[in-house]
Amino acid sequence: MFANMGAYGATLIRWALVPVFLLLIAALLYGMLRLIGWRPKPAFGLALVSPWLVGFLVFMAFPLLYSLYLSFTDFSIFSGGRWVGLQNYARLFFHDREFWPSLRLTVLYALVTVPIGVVGALLVALLLSQRVKAIGLFRTIYYLPAVLPEVAVALLWRWLFNSESGLINRLLAPLFRILRIDQPDWFGDPHYVLPAFIIMSLWGIFGTNVVIFLAALTDVPRSLYEAAEIDGAVGWQKLIYITIPQISPIILLQVVMGMISALQIFTVAMFVRPTSAAGKFMNQLVYERGFVQLHMGEASAIAWVLFLLILILTLIIFRSSPAWVYYEGRER
Repeated sequence: MFANMGAYGATLIRWALVPVFLLLIAALLYGMLRLIGWRPKPAFGLALVSPWLVGFLVFMAFPLLYSLYLSFTDFSIFSGGRWVGLQNYARLFFHDREFWPSLRLTVLYALVTVPIGVVGALLVALLLSQRVKAIGLFRTIYYLPAVLPEVAVALLWRWLFNSESGLINRLLAPLFRILRIDQPDWFGDPHYVLPAFIIMSLWGIFGTNVVIFLAALTDVPRSLYEAAEIDGAVGWQKLIYITIPQISPIILLQVVMGMISALQIFTVAMFVRPTSAAGKFMNQLVYERGFVQLHMGEASAIAWVLFLLILILTLIIFRSSPAWVYYEGRER
């Protein structure tokens, strides 16, 4: 056992030195802040968060800025790189045959799945907010998708959509015979790839999204429903005029987070492996250009286009939110 420790000795030493290094940074920061006149408590508080600041700068800010630099270079992992300016972006927009199909597939997937996911999660949460027997058991069951490994779920869907022995085609076989159409090759036919991924996205309705909506529904004041009932409001009127306005900030959160998640789909697409004729999702294209073809400059450019797309759509959602998001105490 100890004979094998030598192979890992350097790694163990570096691992042990990390907390020592972070403590030293915190101590130095505290001393510098005290020297420039900071009070003990604020200086001590900033020193305590300095490990997080170091982690943010090293593992998030530096890679982010470095990828922006790489997007303007012709960089390869083995041969280094040279500055090419906007050539990577020009190649993407005007000469790359895979970029526009990838962008189209990713955006269409997000535009369809996000509304379905938000509305579906809200409807399930409304059902789970009812006072019935064994409601705790049902809530646990509907939360299970949040704890299942994404890779296992992807492989399960791949088997369900199998064109020859998949359960979905077997269940729909009578319908196909009535309509006189062949059983679809879900991941082999480009026309069925997007519908297949949309169906798979229904799995995301359950899990964390339902829990968040369920928590929001329990925070709606009961007195509002009682006042509406006195005025003669029925179920759907209470839903439209009380429930939805009261939880609209949570709906905004779910829309933004769902849109960001949908545009960054990667794991499921990589393990399902649909035909490339339908296009690749943008994160797949980033991986292929960077780690298969080893063109890190092009991969970084695609990643920044995806980042700008997410930023623009997020800003559009927030700009539209005053028209449909209700905040208590805010005048319209």
